[in-house]
Amino acid sequence: MDADAPASPNVDKELEILTSLGAKLINAVLEHEPLGNIKTLINAGAPLWYQDEAEGMSPLHAAAHANGENEELVKFLIDEGAVWNAVDNLHNTAGDIALSLNNELCYTAIRDAGIRAELLLTLLASRTSLEQSTSLVFKTSDSTSTGSTDAFLSSRLRFTVDSHGQHICLLKTENDEVGVMMGWERGIMQDTVSKLCTEHQNLSEGLKVLNIGFGLGIIDTLFQSLRTPPSMHVIIEPHPDVLQYMRNLGWYNKPGVKILEGKWQDFVDSEELLTVGGFDVIYTDTFSEDYPSLHQFFSHLPDLLAGAESRFSFFNGLGATNALFYDVYTRLLEFHLEDIGIEVEWSDVDLTQDDEDRWGNTRKYFAMPFYRLPVGRMRTT
Repeated sequence: MDADAPASPNVDKELEILTSLGAKLINAVLEHEPLGNIKTLINAGAPLWYQDEAEGMSPLHAAAHANGENEELVKFLIDEGAVWNAVDNLHNTAGDIALSLNNELCYTAIRDAGIRAELLLTLLASRTSLEQSTSLVFKTSDSTSTGSTDAFLSSRLRFTVDSHGQHICLLKTENDEVGVMMGWERGIMQDTVSKLCTEHQNLSEGLKVLNIGFGLGIIDTLFQSLRTPPSMHVIIEPHPDVLQYMRNLGWYNKPGVKILEGKWQDFVDSEELLTVGGFDVIYTDTFSEDYPSLHQFFSHLPDLLAGAESRFSFFNGLGATNALFYDVYTRLLEFHLEDIGIEVEWSDVDLTQDDEDRWGNTRKYFAMPFYRLPVGRMRTT
């Protein structure tokens, strides 16, 4: 069949019917019609995936708008197959709408649906040889330098200072420049190092630190600035431009610092790491890796951490362009860390500052007004 041939009259008619039923379903929800009427429309074929053209509203968006504190309809629509992470024309999910209306019951129902869906996807991915990413933010297959590690490692990076005096590392894409790491993250890194190192029983003798992903070197500089510098400081970094940046800054000559050139997957089972006897502190912040990669790294933590006093953290930026996605990923991370025996404490870092000062002309990769900082320790019982 010619790809440019018009759709058949039967296809056009079917789409017209589905569009009409979808619009009726949204209207029925907004008008607070009885649940029986809504069930009748769904049984007649009203599509739960339908979103109107004017606002991008889906039946689940409509339920979040109109359902008050009664989450019964929201749960029913989700059980029937409503898309929990669909966004409207303003890029809001139904969960975002519920949150904006202080509708905790509906928000929790939508968030929990997202957690169940992502847990299921993770389980399915673990039982197949196919590489799959989760459904929250990125498309299933992203071969660009922002979504593919191999493409990222062959791309060029630019280290510079913006008009506000902020040090930044930028990745040039087809349409714009993306921040790989930016100076505004310093506050996050300061709080992270404090949570990881303060009152650690081995601090006075020098901690054994493993960091994956150098970036601008913010967190590594903070580790080196501890009152007793690390007795061992291993940095794993694969990008050639970052490695050259490290050479220029003299990191290869710092006492106690060992730089492993490559991906963490190249070294995680190597003698360089396993013969250390375990690290006191582990931190990871990689670019262009998806959630399954982070989940895979979690499974190695029991072999890499020295013991119950050891602490682990990571840059918690997954889904951070949307409140619902960020919440779902946070819960998902907590569940998967608990599975391997790591308990997580969360604390919030205030990020309320002028976006223009933070981002300049670069694309935002973190849009939340706060950062949820994780610190994990091996469970003792």
